[in-house]
Amino acid sequence: MNIVLLEPEIPQNTGNIGRTCVATDTKLHLIEPLGFSINEKAVKKAGLDYWPSLNKEVYISYRDFVEKHPGAKIYMATTKAKKMYTEVSYEPDAYIMFGKESAGIPEEILVENEENCIRIPMVGDTRSLNLSNSVAIVLYEALRQNNFEHMNCEGHLHKLSWQEDKKQ
Repeated sequence: MNIVLLEPEIPQNTGNIGRTCVATDTKLHLIEPLGFSINEKAVKKAGLDYWPSLNKEVYISYRDFVEKHPGAKIYMATTKAKKMYTEVSYEPDAYIMFGKESAGIPEEILVENEENCIRIPMVGDTRSLNLSNSVAIVLYEALRQNNFEHMNCEGHLHKLSWQEDKKQ
């Protein structure tokens, strides 16, 4: 999977998203201009000690990103979409793009990709969800559709045992 952030503005969101990407073996694509330096303490603090393990790539513009990934299927998360994020089938190598916190993905890009625009349902006139929460919601649906391939799907207690483990 691939998460694409178009001009992210808040370092804590990008740090949280980076941590989620490490935990899911997802590549993070950052499209400039960024509202911060990726070396900032705030990004690293939000990503904790995961940031050095992050598979990331930075692009100088949206055009640069598209040119480096010709033919890529890019789903665009936007509050303006007609289709819900659960109504599409995500390929294992899908790209899921999110826009900057203050404005989302520009409408000029959205209209060129209408069929790939997706939304998270919300009640009333809610403007949007937090960017890192939105990434987690959509990414985990895409991973679920791909059977959480290569992921640990069972947890274990550290000090105690689950009742079922004791029976075996």
